[in-house]
Amino acid sequence: MAPVILHLRAETKDQEARAALTPNTVEKLLSQGFKIYVEESDQSTFDIEEYKKAGAIIVPKGSWVNAPKDRIIIGLKELPEEDTFPLVHEHIQFAHCYKNQAGWKDVLGRFKRGHGTLYDLEFLENDQGRRVAAFGFYAGFAGAALGLKDWAFKQTHSDSEDLPGVTPFPNENELVKDVTADLKSAFKKGAKKPTVLIIGALGRCGSGAVDMLQKAGIPSRNIIKWDMKETARGGPFQEIAQADIFINCIYLSKPIAPFINSELLNDKKRKLRTIVDVSADTTNVHNPVPVYTIATVFSKPTVLVPTSSGPKLSVVSIDHLPSLLPRESSEFFAHDLLPSLEQLPNRDQAPVWARAEALYHKHCARLARGSKI
Repeated sequence: MAPVILHLRAETKDQEARAALTPNTVEKLLSQGFKIYVEESDQSTFDIEEYKKAGAIIVPKGSWVNAPKDRIIIGLKELPEEDTFPLVHEHIQFAHCYKNQAGWKDVLGRFKRGHGTLYDLEFLENDQGRRVAAFGFYAGFAGAALGLKDWAFKQTHSDSEDLPGVTPFPNENELVKDVTADLKSAFKKGAKKPTVLIIGALGRCGSGAVDMLQKAGIPSRNIIKWDMKETARGGPFQEIAQADIFINCIYLSKPIAPFINSELLNDKKRKLRTIVDVSADTTNVHNPVPVYTIATVFSKPTVLVPTSSGPKLSVVSIDHLPSLLPRESSEFFAHDLLPSLEQLPNRDQAPVWARAEALYHKHCARLARGSKI
């Protein structure tokens, strides 16, 4: 049997420093007979020499486009929107085109026109229907960190200023130290420790948010943990407006009532200053946090929510939050993904990959019908 050939493409999304394959996972896959090409990258948290030392074949950035068709192209984030050429390879990545996101037909159409295949990382699931690998924990961790930074910034600066840009941290200890310093400055100004409401608190993402809050010194009594039980009555929820920070960590799988609306946000008694939409379903028509319309970025982490009364309110809606801790989150994700990657030589019989391919073909069929789910 010919070896499986993986080609790790360089990420192109702004400030995306994570990688789908780490030097550690490359070394393990090579020991099992895989052949692996790794593109040079000017933004990866991993130095190309680390991959070279692990045994990978180093190739130029973007060389996947003209690579032989027998290579499986693996990456994380979506491909550049301006590119429209057909995709002829098998691709493993997050494509964001299965939940009626804006432009989903264009994204999926590239695979269909090129007779390629998409194995969407978001939908690689085990027999119990649980994702085999996810960045959820560090998404929640980073989201909570930025939420605290934005709240603290508002305590020490005028409403005419917005939270400055941030860059990736080398490890979570440095991130916690940075956030703690911001909070200390806020407390010196007389601010009291914030109350934080988390929806989706029992999942991976919510657990990461809680962990960050606790490490930053937010007491348990100030952390309100909501999940399906607490939201069963349906939104919008007055309790969100009365928290200082709201963190949305749910996985949106079906239409639900919004968690918050303009009426609650325009109440002059509102305490809410910062929303962190970790889920970042920005273009989804069923986004339960329908108070913003753009995905923010690390260089400009927040977007203002227009309100007629009450204090200044901002949203953090970065859709690649784990990149704030790129090395740790990549190792975490790649470790969980590795067992599934090891099944690639027999992917036709491996349920994880067979299901992912069937799902791809199911959504391709929607293109012909021009319909939604």
